[in-house]
Amino acid sequence: MRSIETIIIGGGQAGLAMSRTLTDHGIEHVVLEKGRVGERWRSERWDSMTLLTPRWLSRLSGWADDDSDPHGFMSRHELIDYLERYASAFVAPVLGGVTVLDVRRGPTGFEVQTDRGSWRARSVVVATGESQEPWVPTVAEHLAPSLHQVTTREYKNPDRLPAGGVLVVGASATGIQLAQEIHASGRPVTLSVSKHTRLPRRYRGRDILWWMHHMGLLDTRTTEVKNLAASRAQPSMQLVGTPDHRTLDLKQLHAVGVRLVGRTESARGGRVFFADDLVESLAAAEMKLAGLRTRIDGFIREEGMNGDVPGQDPFVPVPMPDAPTSLDLRAEGIRSVLWATGFRRSYPWLRVPVLDQQSEIEHDGGVTAEPGLYVLGLNFMRRRSSSFLAGVSKDAEDLAEHLLVHRTERQRRRIA
Repeated sequence: MRSIETIIIGGGQAGLAMSRTLTDHGIEHVVLEKGRVGERWRSERWDSMTLLTPRWLSRLSGWADDDSDPHGFMSRHELIDYLERYASAFVAPVLGGVTVLDVRRGPTGFEVQTDRGSWRARSVVVATGESQEPWVPTVAEHLAPSLHQVTTREYKNPDRLPAGGVLVVGASATGIQLAQEIHASGRPVTLSVSKHTRLPRRYRGRDILWWMHHMGLLDTRTTEVKNLAASRAQPSMQLVGTPDHRTLDLKQLHAVGVRLVGRTESARGGRVFFADDLVESLAAAEMKLAGLRTRIDGFIREEGMNGDVPGQDPFVPVPMPDAPTSLDLRAEGIRSVLWATGFRRSYPWLRVPVLDQQSEIEHDGGVTAEPGLYVLGLNFMRRRSSSFLAGVSKDAEDLAEHLLVHRTERQRRRIA
């Protein structure tokens, strides 16, 4: 059994950010990755995917990259290349092709069993990320077997879907992008909408994330919100990263012919039933967007920027279409259902008592109740930008400081 100071589980952006920070602090560690660096970006994302954050907000700390297009958006392939070059830049100690089978408390720290041997470590960082297992509602079990069902993990491009229409369930960032892509391929698309966050790509001449960054919204800490659970449960922003910086939201989709319906409630064979809540969902998103625009306008006045940016963009609401509350999918020509309903975390190998009743890791900013066990890469983990590359680097630096304190206290106890 090999021994090491720290084990990082996961070789995506979170694991690499932690590895870089530990390297800078001189802490011996290894990164265990079941596939290759950035494996989920390689094998579990659709072909045309791009990041929603511009390049200036998509940088891991400690390494300068090409800044020729700071306001552009990395494609999936560019991101994979970025992560590979980042890992090479500081010779990250990544062991690929290693599957973790068991993590439990040992006499001097943790014991980690893998399919390629066993390790002892003083500390462990679980950096397997936010988007692990697709979450599909139980409605799926009641659909006719003849329907082709696919999650966003398996979906690659429209050509791999059967001929016919598609029901896309979920209208956050992924759902609207895939609805647009599938519709553009010539297939009729119905989009099932529930709670969502409508945002323009640009507002008053700047990227919407530029405003949120400079107003300090992305650096909001978990201690600064009234309801942390509700903040973490917020759906991802309706954005798309394209060279023309265009906005993609339900208004654009409705304009090109995507049919909008309410939240998917139940199914029976080939018929799907929807809640009569589309207008309510659209109105709630409009109110939140109006509130954000007002905050940005106030920030512009306070900073004396009125002469430097264009005037207020016109507010164009999403049309409130009449939406059916049920559809006979066969009669409508719908042959596929794409579940864009988010992800859940899964830790079947974690034998340390830190999981709650929903099998999520309980933590305080990435620090668990088990001394030496940490988690990194979760949504709004320490700050609102925790899910961004720049944010996960800041979280990694914070956890490294805590890990150093933990190591120092352990050494003091041993000496005493």
